[in-house]
Amino acid sequence: MCDITNYRPDKNFLKDRVILVTGAGQGIGRVAALEYAAYGATVILHGRKIDKLESVYDEIESKGGAKAVIFPFDLEKVNGKDFEVIVQAIRSQLGRLDGILHNAAFIPNLTPLENQTFEQWLTILRINLVAPISLTRACLPLLKASPDACVIMTSDIHGHFPTAYWGGFAVAKAGIEALVKIQAQEWEIYKNLRINVLIPGTAHTPQRTKTHPGEIKKNLIHPKELMSAYLYLMGPASKGVTGKILFCQEHE
Repeated sequence: MCDITNYRPDKNFLKDRVILVTGAGQGIGRVAALEYAAYGATVILHGRKIDKLESVYDEIESKGGAKAVIFPFDLEKVNGKDFEVIVQAIRSQLGRLDGILHNAAFIPNLTPLENQTFEQWLTILRINLVAPISLTRACLPLLKASPDACVIMTSDIHGHFPTAYWGGFAVAKAGIEALVKIQAQEWEIYKNLRINVLIPGTAHTPQRTKTHPGEIKKNLIHPKELMSAYLYLMGPASKGVTGKILFCQEHE
């Protein structure tokens, strides 16, 4: 496996690929969607707020990228049938799906476990754990039909190294790591499918601002500096790499 922190792909190495990015309206999801489009992919933009998705759409178009598609929906409210409808729409509009970047997330306020309610746990697990596997499962027929398909699950350092006050979010992200290892083993019979976890680390994102409001933002790296890892895993260079938990930045 190459050094994912310094990977430099060829221009248009994602040409003709269709990639779904959840949480594409802001932060890492937005930057990843723009990067995938810049390298030739047709990007499906998911998020809750249409105005943010339209902004990403317009930026892709202004830079000459392939025409993106907007799919706004709330991961807290969708059910299994809704995911099937989404897949049918992808099939009818684009005819294929070659990759998914699961980046949408919900982080509640950091509190002790004793203060997190039943309802909060349901929301946290639904958005951060249940929705990614449900959407992946619904998309599986399209992914199987791709000659080279990749699923990336964005995790968090607090899921890999659980710490106090991160509660349900840390548990959900730890579950993502277990999920990816299980799914990778079950997909061993499919040579065209792979799934991995990426842990971005500390970066200047809306989520980081929520959990660390007093932090000096100019000291944080920009999400664009993490993109070599996201490009590597989504493209053909990572074929055969599956079931891995990879870090975008060095960690202790």
